[in-house]
Amino acid sequence: MAKEGTVPHYDLVIVGTGSGNSILDPRFAGWKTAIVEKSVFGGTCLNVGCIPTKMFVHTADVAATPSVSARFGVDEELVHVRWRDVRDRIFGRIDPIAAGGREYRLNHQDNANLTVYEGEGRFTGHKELTVSLPDRTETITADRFVLAAGGRPVVPDLEGLDQVEFHTSDSIMRLDELPARLVIMGSGFVAAEFAHVFASLGVRVTVLARSGALLRNEDEDVSARFTELAGQRFDVRLNRKALRARKTETGIALDLDDGETVEGDQLLIAIGRRPNSDLLDVAATGVDTVDSGHVKVDSYQQTSVEGIYALGDLSSRYELKHVANHEARVVQHNLLHPDERVRSDHRFVPHAVFSSPQIASVGLTEQQARQRGLKYTTSKQDYAGIAYGWAMEDTSGFAKLLADPDTGQLLGAHIIGPEAATVIQPLVQAMSFGVDAHTMARGQYWIHPAIPELVENALLNLDVPRPAR
Repeated sequence: MAKEGTVPHYDLVIVGTGSGNSILDPRFAGWKTAIVEKSVFGGTCLNVGCIPTKMFVHTADVAATPSVSARFGVDEELVHVRWRDVRDRIFGRIDPIAAGGREYRLNHQDNANLTVYEGEGRFTGHKELTVSLPDRTETITADRFVLAAGGRPVVPDLEGLDQVEFHTSDSIMRLDELPARLVIMGSGFVAAEFAHVFASLGVRVTVLARSGALLRNEDEDVSARFTELAGQRFDVRLNRKALRARKTETGIALDLDDGETVEGDQLLIAIGRRPNSDLLDVAATGVDTVDSGHVKVDSYQQTSVEGIYALGDLSSRYELKHVANHEARVVQHNLLHPDERVRSDHRFVPHAVFSSPQIASVGLTEQQARQRGLKYTTSKQDYAGIAYGWAMEDTSGFAKLLADPDTGQLLGAHIIGPEAATVIQPLVQAMSFGVDAHTMARGQYWIHPAIPELVENALLNLDVPRPAR
């Protein structure tokens, strides 16, 4: 304990317990360290992001089976969804993990030199953080900081929104009852995933998009196909802007700019996320941010202030857990080996959208390749053109590849269809290790019949050089 009137000083302070929490291991046992967490241990991914959402998505996939079973000659029916059982099964696994992480950091002997501050931290000077605790405010300083405080959902400045009950991805999964009608404001991956979840469980879903397409940051062909398919499952309103929100006798209404109104029992705001740099007031310690609010870091994950590192959603435009984990490993190494620092590798970062159909992508989209003036060639392979695609009766999915026509090196890969997030991995591997398309296709066996033949055929369809073997 510090003497009264003194400011506790640490070798290292970590703000946030998502990926940042993984940095402290036995190699830091001799360091005087502190962790600051304003909410729940485990961060976005564990508590309100990738893990619970994918558990809901898998449940939704199971619930959606009867809707397509007739094409296989099997007549099925979705009889009932026990929403509270669904919810409690998922958070019955997640909440104990979060609690266990907190307990480990607070009381385990491995953390004898660690102090946990459970409150919101805000910089009040150079390498000086003031933490608002339940019973007091405490200021701490440190030689080194790791900023891993994540982000939060964006809430629009919409007339009347403050007068109605609405949800974000932080709260929608904890509903007590399954609504009959759900309005989703947004057109990105959060909106796409929750639309699939709730529609599969029997909810009438309306998706409200300001743009003319859903998932518009995906490759244009993928976005167009997903928008087409989504329109067959949900009430999709494109090129619409909400002017006001208001209560109704049965729920919530949004008045739109075209004079129409959409109504639901619940409203989900899913228009994006923003980094928590403003809540931390990083400028007070001299840390720079970019226009989006993300903390500016170099390739070593160091901010504009020596000794202050940042990672994850706070600093990364990718806002993906696998990126945050990679950056945490880089930061960990650079803290332990300041004279032998390593750089982050963000060359080929894949992502996936766990809606229905699934989407996965890595590298450049075709529109990005055009904008950059690159030479490229493309190929497509439909799921319907491979044997396992016949088995699944899939008539809408495809893989699309972009490659350098001179070298055969892949520039981008985009898949929409069953198990896309898994099927894309060989393409991530080819790009990461510099394997040209033809070598990747012909240099190994591909199990027949299996979904990865989609990748094999897409590679062979590219008009690229075929190196001599």
